[in-house]
Amino acid sequence: MPANTTDLEKRLWEAADGLRANSKLKSSEYSIPVLGLIFLRYADWKFTHAEEELKNTGSRRRGITKTDYQAKGILYLPEAARFSTLLNLPEGIDIGKAINDAMRAIETENEELQDVLPKTYNRLDNDLLVDLLKNFSKVELATDLSGDLFGRIYEYFLGKFAMSEGQKGGEFFTPTSVVKLIVEVIEPYHGRIYDPACGSGGMFVQSASFVERHKKNPNNEISIYGQEKVAETVRLCRMNLAVNGLSGDIRQGNTYYEDIHQAVDKFDFVMANPPFNVDKVDKENIKGDLRVKEFGMPKPDNANYLWIHFFYSALNETGRAGFVMANSASDARGTELEIRQKLIQSHVVDVMIAVGSNFFYTVTLPCTLWFLDKGKVSTIRRDKVLVVMHSNAKIRKCRSTQELCTVLNATLII
Repeated sequence: MPANTTDLEKRLWEAADGLRANSKLKSSEYSIPVLGLIFLRYADWKFTHAEEELKNTGSRRRGITKTDYQAKGILYLPEAARFSTLLNLPEGIDIGKAINDAMRAIETENEELQDVLPKTYNRLDNDLLVDLLKNFSKVELATDLSGDLFGRIYEYFLGKFAMSEGQKGGEFFTPTSVVKLIVEVIEPYHGRIYDPACGSGGMFVQSASFVERHKKNPNNEISIYGQEKVAETVRLCRMNLAVNGLSGDIRQGNTYYEDIHQAVDKFDFVMANPPFNVDKVDKENIKGDLRVKEFGMPKPDNANYLWIHFFYSALNETGRAGFVMANSASDARGTELEIRQKLIQSHVVDVMIAVGSNFFYTVTLPCTLWFLDKGKVSTIRRDKVLVVMHSNAKIRKCRSTQELCTVLNATLII
């Protein structure tokens, strides 16, 4: 059994890597179908584990129903979509069609996944699909694997697929330790959570875990709203939510130009890891946008401060935000300096934490975590226990932001 998620990632990659040698498709063409099978493997593992628990609690006497799984936050899998069913199909069956049908069956039983799952398995050879199913079935999962497992595996594969074509890794996943820090600082116990650069949805999954640790049902306590530019990433986010028993309003749109959720003054919490240092944003297209009204438009051809505007403007009068930002944004000059001064003078800046390099899978850049709290203008926040997950998966409790920074080898800026 794998000792940790790193071992699990490597084993899954080894199982999938044969596609690079034996398929005529580019990695960009087979990456989504492979991730879909990993989703199915993970969903099946959770379903099987829940099934055993339900049998042991007496549900078997009256018959286990779909509602029983849903009550446990488990994605319901019909028999045609079980991994064992696909593995035991008779020789000569069209495996691609069978997997496509399995994905459709899951969508039928789980409304939140409608038109989300990949259904292009007929493009892959039968023998390759059989090998993938067999190899994935041999990779054991462990009950002590926690956090955004699907999101992490997704990001790992994304980076591997990108490197196999000599491309830079994607910008879709934030390391669990960083997300946990953001969540523990802003404490999303209850309310509406927004991520306008939501990627694979890790911020939402960790927020739900935070609520569960405090003995509440996240589906009753938090509402999830996200936006992403790329349709495939939106689908993967919805898959990640579903496999973790969550639902949310995740939509496709370019956040620079589209405020799909009409976010201004709306949200209790904002969490995000936006792309760094993006240029060529058409600022003429943003003129008059209410999201940048309060502090004004930054002049440099760099979108960092546009993102800061979007996060700040989305908060309601007591809202809190935590987001990842390029180090360069902390000491940018000119109009960005003026915006930063206005932000500080508004008394909403809670804390900024500089995080060292090598926290991200595919890039080595250091970054800064920014935290805003509109509620602190009129109230004093209580002391709290902060918990962060190390990369070695050990939990350390911290009773102050300064102590937490020491654990993370980070620097407290203000």
